[in-house]
Amino acid sequence: MSAAQSAPSTSPARFNGTDSYVATDDLKLAVNAALTLQRPLLIKGEPGTGKTMLAEEVARALGRPLLQWHIKSTTKAHQGLYEYDAVSRLRDSQLGDEKVRDIRNYIVQGTLWQAFQADEPVVLLIDEIDKADIEFPNDLLRELDRMEFHVYETRETIAARHRPLVIITSNNEKDLPDAFLRRCFFHYIRFPDRETMRDIVAVHYPHLKQDVLRAALDTFFALRDAPGLKKKPSTSELLDWLRLLLAEDATAAEIDAHTATAVPMMAGALLKNEQDVHLLERLAAMTRGGQRR
Repeated sequence: MSAAQSAPSTSPARFNGTDSYVATDDLKLAVNAALTLQRPLLIKGEPGTGKTMLAEEVARALGRPLLQWHIKSTTKAHQGLYEYDAVSRLRDSQLGDEKVRDIRNYIVQGTLWQAFQADEPVVLLIDEIDKADIEFPNDLLRELDRMEFHVYETRETIAARHRPLVIITSNNEKDLPDAFLRRCFFHYIRFPDRETMRDIVAVHYPHLKQDVLRAALDTFFALRDAPGLKKKPSTSELLDWLRLLLAEDATAAEIDAHTATAVPMMAGALLKNEQDVHLLERLAAMTRGGQRR
């Protein structure tokens, strides 16, 4: 049994959202369930729904340091534990450097190692796990279960001093192995409805005029509902668009007028490919043609 498992547990703090992050009741319940069960929290949802920001805000609310491991398609599980820099050791041995005598000088600690050896409990973010190959989650099962791993080069076991709160995000681009899913508490972040989106916008732009907000949300949700759209705009893209509207001092009438003709004003913040721009232009042309009949 690892040190993190055998240490007496104290009542974990609870997450109730923050002043800069609007958390729904079911999301707060999921975070607190992961704290209580001491299991990784797997957060799925479409890009731009605030999954990464959630980890940042949970760490801030709980008063814990945040360690982040951003996954790429080439990332391997062992890189989160440690890497042995054999090339540097060979070079130093050729130069006669004395530090080659201690192999520990060439062990590079990964993010999990740092989380396990931290002097206080941390929040560990494993971001976009679905970018890696299918074996990546399975290769972390033992480490996440036992909160320890073995360093073969030094013949030592690294055990967690404190069990971190592990938050794992996925854009739902590929299925994750069942064995991995069994070890997680799962939550799917649904795309915010209009009222929740109003609350999110109010956090970022508290002085936004209500008629401008109404026009912007009308345009935004109409875009998301447009049939055949290749990439629906996300929450983060809405916030970027609102920032541009504020910078241009756009009025509700201007926003409505652009939307009615075809493509929203400063649409590059919302639409990210030419197919969707052409689609909206065709839909607007069809609407105008139907109105003339």
